[in-house]
Amino acid sequence: MHCSSPKMVCETKIVAEDHESISGSKKDAIIVSSSQMWPSLSGSPSSSPPASLSGVEGDFKKDHVYIREFHPSEQEVVRRIFYEGIMERIPNTAFRGLKHQPLIQLIYGIFAIICFVVTKSLLLTCCLPIFLMGMRYYFSRKVILSYLECVLHTDMSDIENYYMKPPGSCFWVAVLDGNVVGIVAARGNEEDNTMELRRMSVDSNFRGKGIAKALGRKVLEFAMLNNYSSIILGTTAVKVAAHKLYESLGFKHVGIIEHYTLPGMTHSILERMFFQLRYHRYRLQLREE
Repeated sequence: MHCSSPKMVCETKIVAEDHESISGSKKDAIIVSSSQMWPSLSGSPSSSPPASLSGVEGDFKKDHVYIREFHPSEQEVVRRIFYEGIMERIPNTAFRGLKHQPLIQLIYGIFAIICFVVTKSLLLTCCLPIFLMGMRYYFSRKVILSYLECVLHTDMSDIENYYMKPPGSCFWVAVLDGNVVGIVAARGNEEDNTMELRRMSVDSNFRGKGIAKALGRKVLEFAMLNNYSSIILGTTAVKVAAHKLYESLGFKHVGIIEHYTLPGMTHSILERMFFQLRYHRYRLQLREE
């Protein structure tokens, strides 16, 4: 299967030298100024954590969420969190997403009428919605698994090279009680001086603790310290909570792309009938160019 280059792979738009050795790089500023702009989730005084990974988590109290840069040894746990987060979108896309597709609802209703007229069976007509929802789940799972296969073989296959080494990009993890429980990435585009927030996901067992907002604030801090003019993101998330999170961080909804295409889609008639995505675009303007 053909996968797009990293710049073409969408999220949660669901992956030389060590960056710390790059003199004058954009990452230097964030390492020096980490945690100066946003308070920690625990409410404790802000302080710059040691750069070394050894013993870092032991320095923090229980329930203290610590956002730090990704380390290559965390590749597998990061991929797991991302994979599980995207897999949650299968039922959401299949079922919740239907309420935003009035034309598809109308087509399904016509199917039910035709079924009753042709078969004269109330039982078969009542079973039709179950069949239609089953088909929606099947195609949602099929497409999203194809998307995951593509992403896990592009930027999420080598986070170090895709996000940590290029200047103007970074990847962070959220650590709670010594465990990686959340992830987020930032990808800079120097052509238009924008930064893209990508790959945000939190382990389902640790949600409701403000971890996603802390990850988002880290990206905002990184962008502001490195003089980007705006931050953009795109998402196919159906849950209202995801959109409220972006709005709480200051993002403005700037448009929707109907019938959005993911890597791995075949555009067959059946796929068009049972799988549809809406792609929401958000922007946070930091300063005028």
